[in-house]
Amino acid sequence: MEEKKLKFNSKAIHGGQQPDKAYGAVMPPIYQTSTYAQTTPGGHQGFEYSRSGNPTRTALENSLASIENGNYGLAFASGLAAMDAVIKLLNPGDEVVSTNDLYGGSYRLFKQIFEKYGIKFHFIGMSDAAAVADYINENTKLIWVETPTNPMMNIIDIKAVAEIAKKYNILLAVDNTFATPYLQTPLDLGADLVMHSATKYLGGHSDLVAGALVVKDKDLADKLYFIQNASGAVLGPMDSFLVLRGIKTLHVRIQRHCENGEAIARYLSSHDKIEKVYWPGFEDHPNHDIAKSQMKAFGGMISFVTKGNSYEEAIKIVERLKVFTLAESLGGVESLAGHPASMTHASIPKEEREKSGVVDALIRLSVGIEDEEDLIADLGQAIG
Repeated sequence: MEEKKLKFNSKAIHGGQQPDKAYGAVMPPIYQTSTYAQTTPGGHQGFEYSRSGNPTRTALENSLASIENGNYGLAFASGLAAMDAVIKLLNPGDEVVSTNDLYGGSYRLFKQIFEKYGIKFHFIGMSDAAAVADYINENTKLIWVETPTNPMMNIIDIKAVAEIAKKYNILLAVDNTFATPYLQTPLDLGADLVMHSATKYLGGHSDLVAGALVVKDKDLADKLYFIQNASGAVLGPMDSFLVLRGIKTLHVRIQRHCENGEAIARYLSSHDKIEKVYWPGFEDHPNHDIAKSQMKAFGGMISFVTKGNSYEEAIKIVERLKVFTLAESLGGVESLAGHPASMTHASIPKEEREKSGVVDALIRLSVGIEDEEDLIADLGQAIG
C-alpha cells in the first residue's frame, strides 16, 4: 500500500522504513561507526562520515517526516539543538515573533544566546492570532509558536497564524512537543516547520535526549541540513534507535496519556483545595474550540494552582508525591510533577514569568500511563 495513504498508527510503525538491506533486519541496526569505507575518493554507498549522515539516524529522520506528514526530517542532539539550527537561518537585524508562554530553555536560547548577535525577539500572547500581525515589520523573518504552551496550556490557532505568515512571506515554526503528531500535524495547517524535543513523547521512556525538525520544502530542508552538518549537533546512532523504537508505540501511549490526563484534570477541578486547573479539554479553557478543531484529543499535560496561591504549599505537594516523580522533563511512560518557577522556567525572570501566568504556586504534571486510580490516590494524599 502506498505510504502516504497509510493511517497514523501504521505510519508510526512502518513510515519511511524498510528491512535492512544487508541482512533483512526488521528493526534498523545501530550503525555504531564514525566513518565508512570508500572504493575511490568520493565513492561510497551513501554515507561517508556519521556527522553528515548515519543509516540509523536516516531511518529515524524518514520516520519523523512520515508521521508529521512532511518530506524531510532532521534529528538533533536535543530539542534546543534543533531550535538553534532554525535560528541560524536568520541574520543580524532580523526579528522573531514568539509565543510569550514557552519553555524556559527556549526563552534562554533566544534571549541570552541569539539576542546578542543582533536578532530581536518579541514575546507576545497569541491566544488571539490576529495580535501577531501587530508585531510584524520588514525585518520579521520567523514566527515561533508553541501549542499547547508550556506550562499554561494556552492554545494557538495554527491555521490562523499560518495565514498571517503566508501574507507577509514569513516562516512559521511550531513546537509540537506537547501535542505530538498523533494529536496534531502543524504542516497540514500551514506551518513551514515543525520542531520536537524528541526527548519527550517521541522517545517516550525518559532514557534519551534528542531533537527533531520536519519540513515539506526542499530548499528549506537543504538549508537546515547544511546547518546540521556544519554545526554538528547531530543525534548519535544509539539514541536514534531509541527514538525510532519509541515512535513505534507512540499512538498507543498517547491514547493512554490522554485518557489518564482527562481523569486527572477532572479530579483536580472538583477538588475543594484546587483553585484553577489548566487543561485544554475543559469547555471554559481559552480557545477550547480551536483545540477541538486542530487536535485529536487534549493530551496528558496539566498545570494547576491550589487555593491561596501558596508557594510553600506547592512545594509541599510536589515533595509528598510518591507515584508521581518530582523531576524535570515530561512525556515518559511514568508520571512526573514539576514546579516550573524553580525548575523548567527558572531561567525566565520572575516578572516575565508571572505575566504569562507562571506564578510561584503553579504545579505542572506530565501524566503517565499508570493506572489512573493510583495517580488520583497519590495526588489526593499529597494535596491533603
